[in-house]
Amino acid sequence: MPQRQSHRGKHPQDAALFSDAHARAKWVPVLRKAVADLSYLLTRGYSDTAALKLVGDHYQLHARHRIALSRAACSDDAVARRKAHEVAAPDIAGCRLAVDGYNVLISVESALSGGVLIRGRDGCIRDIAGIHGSYRKVVETLPALRLIGETLSGLGVAECMWYLDAPVSNSGKLASLMRDQANQHGWPWVVALEPDPDRILERSEALVVTTDSIVLDRAQKWLNLMPIVLQVTGRRDCLIDLA
Repeated sequence: MPQRQSHRGKHPQDAALFSDAHARAKWVPVLRKAVADLSYLLTRGYSDTAALKLVGDHYQLHARHRIALSRAACSDDAVARRKAHEVAAPDIAGCRLAVDGYNVLISVESALSGGVLIRGRDGCIRDIAGIHGSYRKVVETLPALRLIGETLSGLGVAECMWYLDAPVSNSGKLASLMRDQANQHGWPWVVALEPDPDRILERSEALVVTTDSIVLDRAQKWLNLMPIVLQVTGRRDCLIDLA
């Protein structure tokens, strides 16, 4: 019988590939060069898939490295567009938020579990975890929800609309858990299950909270939440800066 996941984000190979002293000394400089090369190709119109394979093969990167590379690199135009539409934390008091549910929650769960986090060229901090069509509650789920709720409350958010992917199994259970937490703590949260949250987020007039690159390239305005969360927790030990 397969072992059920109890923590989010940790992978048996990650210490040797990213986070122990030897891995940081060996691989982080290589990954930074790879991010620069991939970003150069993306800026010049190369397809994501072809460019990632070319750069990954050139530097002989492992599969986990390639995930990190793909989440850290972006074109010059993407960096400029995202920075132009970013709203700073001190300016969000009274705002309505539209939150990319799994994107945000899994990153915070990963941070609390000590999973690898990657800072990319656009300043976003992303996890390299995944849920592969099914979400399971882990040890970090409740602490992550409470941390997000307290952080957003501290920033004076007026309303927080969470969007969860309906096709992901157990989304209904997670939505119920989130609603219960919001009721207990008095957070102004609404949780919705949608077949395609990205389309809603891309068109939303609310302040979007996500690190999804496609959504960021279309959102009217967005909040970079993860740096705020890490500042609150002090958990920066697994953050790898590839910018």
